[in-house]
Amino acid sequence: MSGSKLIDRADERLKHGDGFGGALRAFLDRVRSGDLGSLPVVVGLIIICTVFESLNSVFLSSNNLVNLLYDSSTIGVISLGIVCILMVGEIDLSVGSVSGFSSALVGVLWVNTGWPVPLAIFAAIVAGGLIGLIYAVLFNRFGMPSFVSTLSGLLAVLGLQLYILGESGSINLPYGSALVSFGQSSFMPHILAYLLAAAAGLGFCLTGLRTAQRRREANLSAQTASMIVLRALALTILLEACVYYLNRDRGVPWMLGFFLALVVLLNYALTRTKWGRSMKAVGGNREAARRAGINVRAVYVSAFMLCSMFAAVGGVLASARLASASQQAGTGDVNLDAIAAAVIGGTSLFGGRGSAYSALLGIIVIQAIASGLTLLDLSSSLRYMITGGVLAIAVIVDSLARRSRASHGRA
Repeated sequence: MSGSKLIDRADERLKHGDGFGGALRAFLDRVRSGDLGSLPVVVGLIIICTVFESLNSVFLSSNNLVNLLYDSSTIGVISLGIVCILMVGEIDLSVGSVSGFSSALVGVLWVNTGWPVPLAIFAAIVAGGLIGLIYAVLFNRFGMPSFVSTLSGLLAVLGLQLYILGESGSINLPYGSALVSFGQSSFMPHILAYLLAAAAGLGFCLTGLRTAQRRREANLSAQTASMIVLRALALTILLEACVYYLNRDRGVPWMLGFFLALVVLLNYALTRTKWGRSMKAVGGNREAARRAGINVRAVYVSAFMLCSMFAAVGGVLASARLASASQQAGTGDVNLDAIAAAVIGGTSLFGGRGSAYSALLGIIVIQAIASGLTLLDLSSSLRYMITGGVLAIAVIVDSLARRSRASHGRA
């Protein structure tokens, strides 16, 4: 059966509400048509966790998971910016340097100059936005490929970072300050974490019911109310179980909560706003988007600026995590991990497809690999090889799925 017929059959099953069995068959039809969603990365994460837990029982301990989620939050925020720029079919290779520069700027303004912390953080984020604006101008006005402009920016911004840090090369942030505590030892009250998990499930349910109602009013396929409630209940149970397990140790880090809040906000912007639809349209077909009346240049400006601003926020969180701003901040594998997380999580390198949740899933996969290898006391070289292999598989899956959708007339 052709992919288009599989999709039509899936839509019909949803429209007529065949219960759980119909929903399952509709899901399988979409998978066979090339609409894989987050399935590959979820399966991969389960395999990774199973392997490392079998080799070292500490891997899935609540203490190790708290540390893993803490480390995931900093680069995860940077990866959200990568999702934005990949959505329009471009790339930013300077996010590591921008994050390092923002952490250095916060250190200089706060510790050396005496600025209030909120003002120093605001200045760092504004500086990140200006860097993204420069990339957008180079792209829109001069047609400079984003690969070239951001590669140049990587070097230039790294030079700025080294310059403002001066000969000392590092600045220690006041230990015990609110910013450092947020990055190292700030956890949600247990009851609040449970309430937020329940609120997330309720929000998922209400949003799903509202979307289904609108689709039925437009005579489109939609899930049944019972299936939406069942999915929301399953999600709530899963989140509550995760919170319970983390609360057995130190609890849910506030930094993770901040990262998840950004994920939800960006997902809403990408899926529920005109701007988000414009991002997907430009990434899918720039000329068609222009003819449809979309301000393509403005969309590119927003994507480049958001990418750099998320990188700046990630740099601030990294400095809080390490309680310092140094020449090493933003270097190493920050670029690799941020870009790989977005792609591994399911954001397409070809533009037009992706979600904020891909950054969340992707960075957890990468940090799970790093944590597992560290517990096994294996060489870091293995981490790069395994991460590179996972990234290659993710790109291959995306390419095959894209080819399948294209062959059956579905972009």
